[in-house]
Amino acid sequence: MKFTIIVNDAPYQSQSADTACKFAHALLDEGHELTQVFFYFDGVWNALADAEPPQDDRHVVDNWSKLALKNELELIVCSTVAMRRGVSEPLAAGFRLDTLGRLTEAVTMSDRVITFGGS
Repeated sequence: MKFTIIVNDAPYQSQSADTACKFAHALLDEGHELTQVFFYFDGVWNALADAEPPQDDRHVVDNWSKLALKNELELIVCSTVAMRRGVSEPLAAGFRLDTLGRLTEAVTMSDRVITFGGS
């Protein structure tokens, strides 16, 4: 089955971004296809290359980067939303800016779309 994941929350705003990353791992481990992960609204903060959580906390941004690199996965950051929030290049490994049109393409190719976070 083909999935698209949409992440709407910042990495430490709630548990949503971390849960979405774990869900993505589980999908791939079970043999499903992850068409794309799209970061929207405050979710664009997941792409910050210079994110430095406290030493005893999980590193959500690194977890996304590792997932993307290991699985050749697209981590798409909405460029319009990123610009409005001051998120720009360089982004963390595996992330890239693109338009909402890329989400539309992924959704049309997917069997399921799962959204994590508010907004």
